[in-house]
Amino acid sequence: MKLEINESKFSLRYSILYTLIVMAILLVPFAIYDNYTYNLEEVKTEMALKKKAIQIINEIEKFDSRFQNTFTFPRFKSYQAGLYDKNGNAIFTLITEPISTLNLEQGYHKSGNYRYYVTEFPDESYFGAKYLVTGTEFNIYTILFNILIIFLSILAVTFIFSFLILKNFSRPFKEINRALDDFIKDSMHEINTPLSIININIDMFTEKFGSNRHLSRIKSAAKILSSLYDDMNYLIKEQTINKTQKKRINFSEFLKKSADYFKDIAELKDITLHLDIEEDIYIDFVPTKLQKVVDNNLSNAIKYSYEGGEVILSLKRRGDKIVLGFKDYGIGIKDTQKIFSRYYREDHTKGGFGIGLNIVGKIVNEEKIEVRILSEPERGSYFEYTFRN
Repeated sequence: MKLEINESKFSLRYSILYTLIVMAILLVPFAIYDNYTYNLEEVKTEMALKKKAIQIINEIEKFDSRFQNTFTFPRFKSYQAGLYDKNGNAIFTLITEPISTLNLEQGYHKSGNYRYYVTEFPDESYFGAKYLVTGTEFNIYTILFNILIIFLSILAVTFIFSFLILKNFSRPFKEINRALDDFIKDSMHEINTPLSIININIDMFTEKFGSNRHLSRIKSAAKILSSLYDDMNYLIKEQTINKTQKKRINFSEFLKKSADYFKDIAELKDITLHLDIEEDIYIDFVPTKLQKVVDNNLSNAIKYSYEGGEVILSLKRRGDKIVLGFKDYGIGIKDTQKIFSRYYREDHTKGGFGIGLNIVGKIVNEEKIEVRILSEPERGSYFEYTFRN
C-alpha cells in the first residue's frame, strides 16, 4: 500500500506556503520602510541641491570682471542649474524643464519626477539674477526597484532555506513510510498463505460432507477477509495495475459471477440478491479495476443492509452507455460527499478499513465514469455508475 510521501513536493508545497506567510508578515514593515526610504531620498536630494547651489554661488563670487572676461557656469553630471530674473526669465540656464512648471519661491520643490531648489538673492548683484535654481531628476521607480530587489531577495533566501530544511525534515517520515510499506507487503504475503488454505479446506470439506450453517458462516467470513485482502493487495499493486491493458469483458457474465461469490455473505444476513442484468453487455476495461468497482459496491450494499432485506444489482444499456446500479434498503448515508474519502466510515460498528469505496472513487476518476448516489437515512442507498462504451 503506497502511502507515498514525495519529499520534493512536500517541501515545495510547504516552502511556498511558508514564504507566502513571511511575505504577508513583511508587507507592513516593507511599506513603512518604503515610505521611510522615499522620504530619506527626498531629504538627500534637497541637501544635494542646496550643496550645488552653494558651489555655484561660491564660483560666482570668485568671478572678478576686472581680470576675467568670461564666466564659466559650473556644470554637473546629474544636476542642472540656471539663473533667472525677477520675472522668471532665464538669464542663463541648463534646466530643460519648462519654466512655467517651476515655482520660483525660496525652497525645495517637486514637479513630477523633477526636483529643484530655488535660492533667492537679496539683490540682483549676481549677473542681474534674482533666483538661482538647481535641479535634478528624481526617479522614484529606481527606489521602488531597489526595495523590490531587497524584498524578493529575502523571500528567495527564505524559500531556499525553508525548502532545504523541510526536505531534510520529511526524510525521516519517508523512511518510516517505506518501513511501514515493507511491513504491509510482508504481512499481506503472510496472510495470503493461511487464507488460501482456509478457502481450499472449506471447499474440500463441503464437497466431502456437504454444506451446513456453521460451515457457511466460516466460508462467508473467509470471503469477507479475502475481499479486504484484495483491497489491500490492490493498493500495493496500484501503479502496476494502472499500466495494464484493457480487455474485452462480458460485463453481464462478470457481474453474475461476482454476485454468486457474494451469495454466501448475503445469506449469512438473510439478504436476497436480486439480479436485473441485461444479457451480452460487453465493455473494454481492466479486469482488476472492474472487479474492485463491483466487489466493493456489492460488499457495502450487503454490509449496510438490514437483515432479511434485499440488494438489487442491475446492469442496463442506455443508448451508447452502460449503467451499473447497486440498490440496498439499509441504513443509508448521511454525507454522500465524503463516501469516497480514504478511511471514511459512517458506521464504525460495521468493521472494515474505509478503503474500499476510496479505491472505487480513484478508479471512476481515472476511467471518467459518471457517478450518481441517492441515499436516505434508514431507507437505503443507490449507487449508479455510467460507463461510456
